[in-house]
Amino acid sequence: MTHEDAEDAVQEGFLRAYQALDRFDPAQAFGAWLNRIVANAALDLARRRKVRNAEEISESIPATFRDPAVSGELRERLEAALAQLPDRARAVIVMHDIEGFTHAEIGEMLSIPGGTARSDLHHARQKLRVVLGNLRD
Repeated sequence: MTHEDAEDAVQEGFLRAYQALDRFDPAQAFGAWLNRIVANAALDLARRRKVRNAEEISESIPATFRDPAVSGELRERLEAALAQLPDRARAVIVMHDIEGFTHAEIGEMLSIPGGTARSDLHHARQKLRVVLGNLRD
């Protein structure tokens, strides 16, 4: 997601949260409730766009994990492979492996149990391995 897309998703999420404020349950944690709304707005935006480019992914990766040997071709393959995954599978991989969220946090943001987030991550990684095939080719 580009910086502009992220800003759009946050703005849309906050607008939705404001409109749904009367439905907020004070027994819930406000941050988790707001995070879930913003995450859903981001997923909706991603569904509408259906496109991720390599620069979007590299902007999310912390600088300490960047490998200068990674070629543009490898990034293109990763981008294409991620684009082939279902939205939720792609979201779980990015949220866990790139952004560093825990299974429980991902579950809260996507309104699914933490165990389901863990299972989704496992299955998403398997799909990604199949799509990527042998990287040495």
